Amino acid sequence: MTMRDIRTIGDPVLRTPCEPITSFDTELRALVTDLMDTLLGAPGRAGVAAPQIGVSAQVFVYDADGHRGHLINPTLELSTELHTDDEGCLSIPGLYFPTPRALHATAHGFDQNGEPLTITGSGFLARALQHETDHLLGRLYVDTLRGDTRRRALREIRAGRFDSPRHT
Repeated sequence: MTMRDIRTIGDPVLRTPCEPITSFDTELRALVTDLMDTLLGAPGRAGVAAPQIGVSAQVFVYDADGHRGHLINPTLELSTELHTDDEGCLSIPGLYFPTPRALHATAHGFDQNGEPLTITGSGFLARALQHETDHLLGRLYVDTLRGDTRRRALREIRAGRFDSPRHT
């Protein structure tokens, strides 16, 4: 089992759009395994994206609403119906804010062998798919916040009011 360190806000890799995967090889399968090991060892988890462990690659793993897996080079189809719920992130540990997300999401991409894969979910799974795809685009959930909630989140981040990084 290889758990990797989670990068926290301030690390430039979290703000850089990731490169698409073009080679479905042993190295990619090892990355997926490391991501899943890291996810399963993390507290309060729903997913981990490659940039969160310092790798600029369009791949994430998820474990939400009884669904566990990975997705490579994802694209999303989102419902117009929104749902707001508290959301957190391993890269901003300990902070949670009400975050609007599409209630339903369908993610298209590939598995680690290059086979097409589609995942459809509602509620928490839809939220996880959106959250992890945002990571691959260089976005954090706090970027989606608006108004007073955004101001409070940024104030707490600037003040360093999130838990210290997890080292494995």
